[in-house]
Amino acid sequence: MAAAAAASGAKRSLRAELKQRLRALSAEERLRQSRLLTQKVTAHSRYQCSQRVAIFLSMQDEVDTEEIVQDIFRQGKTCFIPRYEAHSNHMDMVRLASADEIPLLPRTSWNIAQPAPGEAREEALATGGLDLIFMPGLGFDKDGNRLGRGRGYYDAYVRRCLEGQEEKPYLLALAFKEQLCPRVPVDDHDVRVDEVLYEDGDGLVP
Repeated sequence: MAAAAAASGAKRSLRAELKQRLRALSAEERLRQSRLLTQKVTAHSRYQCSQRVAIFLSMQDEVDTEEIVQDIFRQGKTCFIPRYEAHSNHMDMVRLASADEIPLLPRTSWNIAQPAPGEAREEALATGGLDLIFMPGLGFDKDGNRLGRGRGYYDAYVRRCLEGQEEKPYLLALAFKEQLCPRVPVDDHDVRVDEVLYEDGDGLVP
């Protein structure tokens, strides 16, 4: 109990520090690193061999994924995006028919574009699972530990993937170099990523 409380406090403190770091990044710097990461993604062997891909539609303080989404469709892959349920940690990955849909999607209270809750969409786990999930987050370390925003959506979804499909999807995090931490505090519910992509290197997890 004491260890969980300590981890929770450490996470809160690190989240505040990382949000401050991200606020200090200029729009130009965010765009520069995002473009560089897009090039790394499109050249990445895991991305190239994945057919069913889930990707987050970025918020202002996240790596911009717009060009990656466009490339997913250019390469003829099947694209899924998150649909979050408010007041819970439940999330589905639902199919996006084309990148042109994105500006037309309604926005959540966090200003994230996603299909409306009642709209019928193909859900990835119901139709064959996922090969690759791009993971957002506030902070990462080189052991693959990830600090999210505290809701637990991705941790819960990855656990559902492990139960619902034979092969685990590859978990690839996209990060500004400012989001790399010496150590991210974790607890039993936190899911590690397989790799962190950032400007100064590829963080393949040992």
